[in-house]
Amino acid sequence: MSQYNNFNQNTIDEFRSNNGKVGGYFANATLLLLTTVGAKSGQSRTTPVAYVTDGDRLVIIASKGGAPSNPDWYYNLLANPVATVEVGTERFQVRTSSTAEPERSQLYAKMVEMMPGFAEYERKTSRKIPVLTLERIASAQ
Repeated sequence: MSQYNNFNQNTIDEFRSNNGKVGGYFANATLLLLTTVGAKSGQSRTTPVAYVTDGDRLVIIASKGGAPSNPDWYYNLLANPVATVEVGTERFQVRTSSTAEPERSQLYAKMVEMMPGFAEYERKTSRKIPVLTLERIASAQ
């Protein structure tokens, strides 16, 4: 298992053990667990992702730390826009949408306010980092 996968698994375990709270790098961030269906594998994949809210929507950034490529979960969401998120102790399904300008930049700026490191990610890469919104899918009563 790679160091990155190990870090993610440790963060996931800590999140689930502490009602959605984690320490370390994500200590002051709002964090959710995003479970997507693999675009190629069809298997479920869970990733910790920082988020901000915009009304009822959750906003996530496909920054991958400013890497030249998008994270795998981004491609999974393009292929399968319905995903499961865990926020605190709550677990629910969401529908994913990509944002376009000028909303994309406005939502990205909201994330930078919470986690200034996201400004650095934008400086590090030449790609336009995607911003996605997640809207809760109403569950049948």
